[in-house]
Amino acid sequence: MSLNDGNTLPVIGFGTGSLRGDDGIAAMVSALETGYRLLDSAVNYQNEHEVGEALRRSGLPREQVQVTTKIPGRFHEEELALQSVRDSAERLGLEQIDLVLIHWPNPSQGRYVEAWRALVRAQRDGLVRSIGVSNFTEQHLRRVIDETGVVPAVNQVELHPLFPQQQLRPVHEELGIVTESWSPLGKGTVPLDSPAITQPAEAHGVTPTQVVLRWHTQLGAVPLPKSANPARQRQNIDVLGFTLTDEQVAAITAMGRSDGRRFDGDPDVHEEM
Repeated sequence: MSLNDGNTLPVIGFGTGSLRGDDGIAAMVSALETGYRLLDSAVNYQNEHEVGEALRRSGLPREQVQVTTKIPGRFHEEELALQSVRDSAERLGLEQIDLVLIHWPNPSQGRYVEAWRALVRAQRDGLVRSIGVSNFTEQHLRRVIDETGVVPAVNQVELHPLFPQQQLRPVHEELGIVTESWSPLGKGTVPLDSPAITQPAEAHGVTPTQVVLRWHTQLGAVPLPKSANPARQRQNIDVLGFTLTDEQVAAITAMGRSDGRRFDGDPDVHEEM
């Protein structure tokens, strides 16, 4: 997946939220051995040390694995944001982080542009390879672009069949921003027994989960599934050997609902520190 800064991302990543301790490290090592080459973390996941340790234990060359982390809301002031990136690099044990995002815009604070300026500096100084945002609306995106002239490479947002982001994805395409999907399977909210999912699964001889993840990739989004189960990890990454028809993609997208978010995660009101 090509980014607007000349870098690239794997077409599927591995979510690490809640994976901590020795079990978390083992799950991440398993994912890397399975073939994942993008580990998605955050300061607020409290597992950056585990991510770095998994990378080292995997034995893979550093340049083959990309690591993402995110700046939390409590560090949006520019100098605090820059220090957050430095601290993340230290916890990860990396000289350069592949991708750093602003975790949530937290608009009531009104400081996400400061955090974005910090990321622009971090990229300029070589501490970060690519920079982006998470949970930003079109308004938030256009504000950081207007005030800095720098377009985020990525916007990581909630995206699954019940909430397909039909208004935001065209904005990303217009601006040259890659969409990443957190909670790509809806964490139990998506009805995997829906005919829109089961029919293509039967037609292609794959699982409903594989159909949903393939739907993401055909939308041009990078899904970030998470599983500590090695068999499920293998299944989740094995989604490029079949192609959904345009009609099948449209039918899954049509499952979307106005109230389809997993929780009250509207970025205009939901905030995380």
